[in-house]
Amino acid sequence: MKVSLGDALDGLTERIVGAAFAVHSGLGHGFVEAVYKKALLRELADCGLAAVAEVPFQVRYKDDPVGSYYADIVVEGQVIIELKACEALGDSHVRQVLNYLHVSGLPTALLFNFAEPRLAIRRVLPRSRHP
Repeated sequence: MKVSLGDALDGLTERIVGAAFAVHSGLGHGFVEAVYKKALLRELADCGLAAVAEVPFQVRYKDDPVGSYYADIVVEGQVIIELKACEALGDSHVRQVLNYLHVSGLPTALLFNFAEPRLAIRRVLPRSRHP
């Protein structure tokens, strides 16, 4: 049986979400992003997932580098995780992650807000490349 990239990504994002729930359950809400980042990195490692923090991606304009951004966490070289500890996730957070996906070329991202009593999760897919 052949496993598609979509199926593999779904399984990976499911494991990441499970790790985030474990962190939120263990710590609760109210800490700063850095605390959740360290805890999530530990939980992802405990789950056997390769996760790297502060992964740089270069922003280019007309083939010239014009800046860079650092993904909070990249898991298995495939999923960007953007962490927030704010009142609520908004459109600006989603637009930020869409830009990260565009620049990185990665297939999916997860946006987590740990500040709410219930962990808020948004899965973000790249904008369509078609007009």
